[in-house]
Amino acid sequence: MKHTQLGRTGLKVSRLVLGTMNFGPQTDEADSHAIMDAALDAGINFFDTANVYGWGENKGRTESIIGNWFAKGGDRRDKVVLATKVYANMAAEGDAWPNHDKLSALNIRRAVDASLKRLQTDHIDLYQFHHIDRSTPFEEIWQAIDTLIQQGKILYVGSSNFPGYKIAQANEAAARRGGTIGLVSEQCLYNLAERRAEMEVIPAAREYGLGVIPWSPLHGGLLGGVLKKEVQGGRRASGRAADTLADPAA
Repeated sequence: MKHTQLGRTGLKVSRLVLGTMNFGPQTDEADSHAIMDAALDAGINFFDTANVYGWGENKGRTESIIGNWFAKGGDRRDKVVLATKVYANMAAEGDAWPNHDKLSALNIRRAVDASLKRLQTDHIDLYQFHHIDRSTPFEEIWQAIDTLIQQGKILYVGSSNFPGYKIAQANEAAARRGGTIGLVSEQCLYNLAERRAEMEVIPAAREYGLGVIPWSPLHGGLLGGVLKKEVQGGRRASGRAADTLADPAA
């Protein structure tokens, strides 16, 4: 397995990232643990998740599965560069209150502590903003992040689904504060079928020294041949590939 530094940091991560979004909803805990063990055996040390994974009434389930895997010992936590995300409303269905989502200082503090508990760890290596929050100024966000870094709860910060101009705004605000490293990575939709990130996101990431973490690299299975398998009576298509089947012009 090849490893590289994440953006302008000294943090070394595997070129391949283990995405865990299906742990819980589609992959049971035993199989999820087996997948993570196999990833480590293959030299993959970069695991990505989000507090909302598990979805619906099971929000947080994916982080809990990972936490139970860490609890099995064997230096699992020490070998993994752990990334998770914050933004979604984590309140129980029908019990959503103000300040239970997005990137206010209050919700960031609440979300970090909840993720640490589910993940059964004392720190998160890469804490990512899952989406932009147009209501919260970056000055407030960075103040909250600085506190968490000082407390040792997070080490690095990244973004996800940010447009190029928001990457610039975020890192310029961090620079004005002084002593804040700012965003070190951007996780964006990027593959051979979806290349809009090349227009502004990737140039902004290059300008500010961010590592780029593509999500859906096979475009929901489309680039892995799922349409051919569907035509030949193979596995049922899902996600983007299913959308393409339903609308051949997509």
